[in-house]
Amino acid sequence: MKQSLGAKPIAYPTPVFLVGSYDADGRANMMNAAWGGICCSVPPCVMVAIREERHSYQAIIDRKAFTINIPSRELVVEADYFGIASGRSQDKLAVAGLTVERSELVDAPLLCAAPLVLECRLLSTQKLGSHSLFVGEICDVKVESSCLDHAGLPDARKIDPLVFAPGNSAYFALGDCVAQAFAAGKKLMP
Repeated sequence: MKQSLGAKPIAYPTPVFLVGSYDADGRANMMNAAWGGICCSVPPCVMVAIREERHSYQAIIDRKAFTINIPSRELVVEADYFGIASGRSQDKLAVAGLTVERSELVDAPLLCAAPLVLECRLLSTQKLGSHSLFVGEICDVKVESSCLDHAGLPDARKIDPLVFAPGNSAYFALGDCVAQAFAAGKKLMP
């Protein structure tokens, strides 16, 4: 029997997005945002929800750009730090000992240590309540070559992305591949 937990922002898992932006002083910043995901295929788009009081909020509005940096499990300490410290009061990248490079396509930084990065142009902003939803058109996806499979596509096992469990506020890593999408269900097709 299922037990009611009430209306809560719980879905399992959520991605760990390190959102990159440049603030008004031109300083690179990363924030950890767990509310987000792919939201459109054509054009390719990603969404991320951010509270207005966050340092990254105005930076994204002003620059009309952001990056989504997917951290591996090796970056769990830094990723968590990016979610609990504010870029207003400190240079989070310097404290974490990580570097960025400037995107050639959008006005936002790419985290060098992240195995997968989405470069995004801000398409729209929608105030929802406690958070605003930023929708970004994905201008490019950059992947470490060591994280590609035999077909030249990102390999989730090699990227080893962090995922977040919002109910108990814990980070996890992916497990085994259990089936091939758009193929496993064909067993039930008439």
